[in-house]
Amino acid sequence: MGELKKLVEEGKIKYIGMSEASASTIRRAHAVHPITAVQLEWSLWSRDVEEEIVPTCRELGIGIVAYSPLGRGFFSSGPKLVESFTDGDYRKGLPRFRPENLEHNTQLFERVNEIAARKQCTSSQLALAWVHHQGDDVCPIPGTTKIKNFNQNVGALSVKLTPEEMAELESIASSDAVRGDRYGYGMLTFKDSDTPPLTSWKAV
Repeated sequence: MGELKKLVEEGKIKYIGMSEASASTIRRAHAVHPITAVQLEWSLWSRDVEEEIVPTCRELGIGIVAYSPLGRGFFSSGPKLVESFTDGDYRKGLPRFRPENLEHNTQLFERVNEIAARKQCTSSQLALAWVHHQGDDVCPIPGTTKIKNFNQNVGALSVKLTPEEMAELESIASSDAVRGDRYGYGMLTFKDSDTPPLTSWKAV
């Protein structure tokens, strides 16, 4: 972090961001130089960041970049999404898309779809609107390769949610509503990202 601070001071970079960092790592880094933004996975089926990381970012005035706000495409197509996975698609190995978990997770998609029908929008627009409504300090970054999907994502900006609708979505997207880890074995997340304190380092 000290080296990145030097790059800012030398005018070689303007800002410093982090991704999948734990709350303690964010605090330690921010103490060396202000962090501009933290990238994290945040969606209706990935809400564990709300426990510590989101509050930490807000306490320190750090912007939040929410990746995979559509649950890696799950809220666009539901269980049919797995039929489009090619051999090289890494999502085939994610626990939440495995058959033993997919049937359970489909219940969440169906509930979101029901609310979307009431709102006269698509399930993906509703899921994206929920992330938009988390605050002005949150910038979701849905990925897409098709103009049709891009236009749908833009349309999510027009979906307005009342506090009651936000509460309804959050009640059906509780921690036990999703089965399976975000990543598979060997793929590290913020839960594995704590760096050891400098005092514990030993020269070799």
